[in-house]
Amino acid sequence: MTDSSIKRPAGDAGINRVVLAYSGGLDTSVILKWLQQTYNCEVVTFTADLGQGEELEPARRKAEQAGVKPEHIFIDDLREEFVKDYVFPMMRANAMYEGLYLLGTSIARPLIAKRQIEIARQVGADAVSHGATGKGNDQVRFELGYYALAPDIKVIAPWREWDLTSRTRLIEFAEQNQIMVTKDKRGESPFSTDANLLHTSSEGKVLEDPWEEVPDYVYSRTVNPEDAPDAPEYITIDFERGDGVALNGEGCSPATLLAKLNELGRKHGIGRLDLVENRFVGMKSRGMYETPGGTIYHLAHRGIEQLTLDRGAAHLKDELAVRYAELVYNGFWFSPEREMLQAAVDYSQEKVTGTVRLKLYKGNVGVVGRKSPHSLYSEKVVTFEDDQGAYDQRDAAGFIKLNALRLRLLGRRDRD
Repeated sequence: MTDSSIKRPAGDAGINRVVLAYSGGLDTSVILKWLQQTYNCEVVTFTADLGQGEELEPARRKAEQAGVKPEHIFIDDLREEFVKDYVFPMMRANAMYEGLYLLGTSIARPLIAKRQIEIARQVGADAVSHGATGKGNDQVRFELGYYALAPDIKVIAPWREWDLTSRTRLIEFAEQNQIMVTKDKRGESPFSTDANLLHTSSEGKVLEDPWEEVPDYVYSRTVNPEDAPDAPEYITIDFERGDGVALNGEGCSPATLLAKLNELGRKHGIGRLDLVENRFVGMKSRGMYETPGGTIYHLAHRGIEQLTLDRGAAHLKDELAVRYAELVYNGFWFSPEREMLQAAVDYSQEKVTGTVRLKLYKGNVGVVGRKSPHSLYSEKVVTFEDDQGAYDQRDAAGFIKLNALRLRLLGRRDRD
């Protein structure tokens, strides 16, 4: 594709500067150049460090080589904000999409969108742009975030506009515009990945047939459980008001705690998930997720809630968690309904304080102990031994008869 063959999209008047969510990879590098050529605009790049474990300085160098001004290259360390203000609030809700997925990709998008809008205001940009395709959920998540925070912002989604519809076309464009293409991108990639401090997701290509087992080489965050240590490891996590604050008695910041749990999960092969899910856009997709630390943390949080939450509150939370997870998955983090649910969840966590002991062994994590100064568990009441009058078992007769009344009336009617 040459510059002369590029057609400017309709309605692009007035776009002079755009903030691009930029990784420095092939797709966003092509998008950077495409934006410059197609919209004849200045591009500001934003690269978020969310704990993906990659060196980010190459992204700075590639942006500079593409003509981005040094003062318009933003690389921000958002790891602590990501875990403290996004992952932990979600974990307080015990949110799991379709009962299994811990929402590692979904929960990162609102933070990226928020920072993009902040940068757009800072540099006086007219628009924001992302590299999500027109088939996936991320386009929805990014753009709902943009519009919630800046209702009149212009959004450019190249995958919905250009005709670079294949990996081959992307590479051709890159080579014509002197964009470096790494050797492993010169063929069909076996699968695509997305990573942050909470998880790594992989999808596409070798994973597209849901009958075929995930090849072991796809996994990057966990050892094969079969190769994990033969001896179990015991750990403790301390919670205060629903948030983890210490590992094995040592205080940790949110991001540090999750990073340490990731290493433990990696070692013991914990947190692998092979899932066929329902995307918000309507299609089913098959993905492989690795959430080592998050899986441990989720089980620990449920463990401390077992002691500290009243039955009614706990069961209501379980009902709300399904709705909460759906809102996060679909991109409605900044919606009033998610904030309303958050208020209810956070209220429930006032007494969720204590310590949970867990056993890690060959892909499995289990709660094996829990204690709390706010425990509702009464050994005196529940014991099978003499409770010395703490509970009068005769009270159960009236309780059962009252609950059975409607069943007895139904039974008599239907018998007659």
